[in-house]
Amino acid sequence: MNNDIKNIENKIKEIIEKNEDAVKGFQKAAENTEDSGVKNYFEQRAEKRKLFLKTLHNATPALETGDNDIDGSTKGAAHRTWMDIKAFFSGDDDEAMLEEAVRGDKAALSEYNEILGESMVPQRVKEIIREQRDEIQNDLETSKILEKFA
Repeated sequence: MNNDIKNIENKIKEIIEKNEDAVKGFQKAAENTEDSGVKNYFEQRAEKRKLFLKTLHNATPALETGDNDIDGSTKGAAHRTWMDIKAFFSGDDDEAMLEEAVRGDKAALSEYNEILGESMVPQRVKEIIREQRDEIQNDLETSKILEKFA
């Protein structure tokens, strides 16, 4: 396989893994929140990221992007453990979980922007990645607003 194609495949895999971590992270945040509105917000975000995963897998059938199982990464598992610890010791679980959502979205935006800078990514895949990045940016702004009121 061409090294450029392998590089793009690896970057798409990283985005897929980031979204798997996001699904599990938002589910964990929903578990750790008390406010029903914030809980619902996190549950919706988890579902949106599941849709992101499905879209990415369907858009790249020729690439080896893994299966449809949501495994996540070791780093993501450690982050979710940190979320539990933070929720346990925090006086405001909702605010703590929103802070973690903001942090995770910022990291995701960085990875999305990195792959958008690659010239070898097929145009249709770039469009999907750009749409997903823009949705994450909107969610980031919403999380920041909710964080002020939590």
